Amino acid sequence: MNLQPPIRYNKAEYIETDTGNKVSRRATIAGPQNIILGGKTIISGSAIIRGDLRRTGPGHAVVISLGRYCLVGEGCVIRPPYKTYRGNFNYYPMKIGDFVHVGANTIVEAATIGNCVEIGKNCVIGKFTIIKDCARIADNTIIPPNTVIPALAHFGGSPGQFIEDLPESTQEMVETQTKAYYNRFQPTT
Repeated sequence: MNLQPPIRYNKAEYIETDTGNKVSRRATIAGPQNIILGGKTIISGSAIIRGDLRRTGPGHAVVISLGRYCLVGEGCVIRPPYKTYRGNFNYYPMKIGDFVHVGANTIVEAATIGNCVEIGKNCVIGKFTIIKDCARIADNTIIPPNTVIPALAHFGGSPGQFIEDLPESTQEMVETQTKAYYNRFQPTT
């Protein structure tokens, strides 16, 4: 039984897809044909997802893949990592797992984010960072490029450093919290 009050939103401000994704009309989704939303994902207002930043060449390529029950906060920027390799500038795909919460005003350029990851507000996740399952990034943390954050680790600070190990129950707690948030996210009546 959920005792927390519903989180109300204006139904006219959000588009709801067949798979339960709720995308704010104030969000900027560039290159939507290159973005996959796994279902029951919430993308808040002023968020920017850059699916248009992809490798050059013909055809469609999945640039950003978000899993189920992801929450992208207000003002977030999610864009694929990039680098110059052998004189060629290229973008690389980004995969975000299930039950991932990205806090407001966070910039993400990671290569991979695992399942059940919590990223706080006002963070910068550097290019090609790999965040393993059930990790937590504290508010206002800057993770340098190419960092690997282990599973069940809590990181914080600038630059981001290990703070403590998280309990084995983190997966169940994050899944429960994320599902509860999605279920509480209701249109005004």
